[in-house]
Amino acid sequence: MTALTAVALVCSLKKSPESSSTELLAGQVMDELERHGVGGRVVRVVDYDVRPGVTADEGDGDAWPTLREMIAAADIVLMATPTWVGHMSSVAQRVLERLDAELSETDDAGRPSMVGKIGIAAVVGNEDGAHKIIADLFQALNDIGFTIPAQGGTYWNGQAMGTVDYKDLYQVPESVESTTAAVARNAAHLAGLLRAEAYPPYSRESQEA
Repeated sequence: MTALTAVALVCSLKKSPESSSTELLAGQVMDELERHGVGGRVVRVVDYDVRPGVTADEGDGDAWPTLREMIAAADIVLMATPTWVGHMSSVAQRVLERLDAELSETDDAGRPSMVGKIGIAAVVGNEDGAHKIIADLFQALNDIGFTIPAQGGTYWNGQAMGTVDYKDLYQVPESVESTTAAVARNAAHLAGLLRAEAYPPYSRESQEA
């Protein structure tokens, strides 16, 4: 059996190589996943020309199909976003909109293409909003077909009206460190279970076969 894999979709508004608190936390989640035998890659979405739309390919140079291939190949998908005006970034919202197309992409058993994949979240910001953002992410990911593990989100919020970013911290807070470890541990565990035994067929024909 091949090893489990993950992809982190970093939804920062900053293009590479500018430093990003969101990418830092995403990388820490990926490091923890690696401790459980899960390999993968971190991708900064804004480095790709992802067009607006709700189809698998909007054409005319749309880079979403490249990201879609990475998602399709992964067992675990991490959505990582900063907090802007109390909400997820516009980049994260666009990713969810593009993933909506996967509801109409099904396998031979009638299961939407994302069913069986694990969805987890990471949020950073120096204002409150992480709980609401994670709730919105999980609702959307669940609708699309992802399975959410127990305690599948990690976050860091700085002081209200403050100027310190996550990447500026001298040391990762123990609460963030332990939460991140739990996200990775539970995601890897659940991904292994679903790899071993998939969800039942959706189509009546497959159920009766």
